[in-house]
Amino acid sequence: MELALAPETLARWQFGITTVYHFLFVPLTISLAALTAGLQTAWVRTEKEKYLRATKFWGKLFLINIAMGVVTGIVQEFQFGMNWSDYSRFVGDIFGAPLAFEALIAFFFESTFIGLWIFGWDKLPKRIHLACIWMVSVGTILSAYFILAANSWMQHPVGYRMNAERGRAELTDFWLVLTQNTALAQFFHTITAAFLVGGAFMTGIAAYHLARRRHIPVMRSSLRLGLVVMIIAGMGTAISGDLLGKVMFKQQPMKMAAAEALWDGEAPAPFSVFAYGDVDKGHNRVAVEVPGLLSFLANDDFTSFVPGINDVNKAEQEKFGPGDYRPNIPVAYWGFRWMIGFGMASVAVGALGLWLTRKKFMLPPALRTTPDEVPHMVLFRTALSPRIAGLYWIVALWTMGFPLIANSWGWIFTEMGRQPWVVYGVLRTRDAVSPHVSQGEILTSMIGFTLLYAVLAVIEVKLLVKYVKAGPPELTEDDLTPPTKIGGDDKSPDRPMAFSY
Repeated sequence: MELALAPETLARWQFGITTVYHFLFVPLTISLAALTAGLQTAWVRTEKEKYLRATKFWGKLFLINIAMGVVTGIVQEFQFGMNWSDYSRFVGDIFGAPLAFEALIAFFFESTFIGLWIFGWDKLPKRIHLACIWMVSVGTILSAYFILAANSWMQHPVGYRMNAERGRAELTDFWLVLTQNTALAQFFHTITAAFLVGGAFMTGIAAYHLARRRHIPVMRSSLRLGLVVMIIAGMGTAISGDLLGKVMFKQQPMKMAAAEALWDGEAPAPFSVFAYGDVDKGHNRVAVEVPGLLSFLANDDFTSFVPGINDVNKAEQEKFGPGDYRPNIPVAYWGFRWMIGFGMASVAVGALGLWLTRKKFMLPPALRTTPDEVPHMVLFRTALSPRIAGLYWIVALWTMGFPLIANSWGWIFTEMGRQPWVVYGVLRTRDAVSPHVSQGEILTSMIGFTLLYAVLAVIEVKLLVKYVKAGPPELTEDDLTPPTKIGGDDKSPDRPMAFSY
């Protein structure tokens, strides 16, 4: 069987499993850090208890997530030495630079301030403590930027020279690596997608509590914040996705053609809504298309020419030599659609929720009581509203997973659409694997990591469910009167250690 005899295939499966699993935590970490900082800012400015309770609640979920992200992220560093040693030798001089910046600047910056934030509630003045969580948020964003700069170099290698004597690429312009248009477009797209994840996460959990009439003031504010973030992040994701698509068209025309199952170049080129084709024969049997739209997405011109899969494959054969330079077409095509579909569905749910909760806040159907029983809230305004709202709470809860699915498929498309290159146009994937690692060793480590990640997934879900169900904590007098100087009140005894605070 080919799968059992191909170290490259096994190594790619292992890297794919560990990377996609790790990336489930990354967007939520980035967005929850900023959202928690925003809620704490609201508390510092208004001194309203609901914002402090919300800060502690969402901050606790953020800490669970970031801890799991760090644990799973460490494995990624080992991947390069385990199964991809030839890749490490070839690009280590370049790839190592942004990763070193990520570790030395962003990660340590982030970890230092997160410690101050966790243990500084009763030791630091409010504004200094608030600055700590904002520094954590900045650290997560910086960390993402340096990693995306490294990945962008793999998509579009710049700022390097080839050392034929040593057989490797060497860095010549680090600033160009950090600021090339691929890195900037990919960063913008990834960050906005991350906030879409955070907005949906906050919306879903708030809907869960509101449907049970629990923690209403805290969750009402959280729901509205989550909905607004979903809308803004969704618009940003769409705009940045369009920019990234144009960059992709110029730098990796094969990826664009594969995403649309466009086999032969056309002018104007249609956008594919649905297609079923024969990869071996290089054509579609069934195609539902929007005329000219792909030309506009690629070139801002409804009549421009877009090369197809067969055209680009022939051009790359002439440039790089004989071979098949097509990626896995079904994965690229459907991965692109799963990314867009689940992402836009999340935005639609956010827009619907924002419209339903305009002006006055709604209660779930089961809570339609008399105004005297809920004096701080209002009843539904129409006979149809209770049914719509009851359905919306369920939809909002399930929508929590939609942006995560979109993010995962986005990365699968990004990486698999580049194949057979690990560094586009420079190093093929088959030439990047470790030459002396056997199939058995790769299979053993892959199974081991997969089982370990399954255990971590159970732990993560149980912790999140436990603290989500518990809801926002009740506040104490010490919570409401933080110290006015660093170190707190020396006369007061230390509080017992508790999770997060």
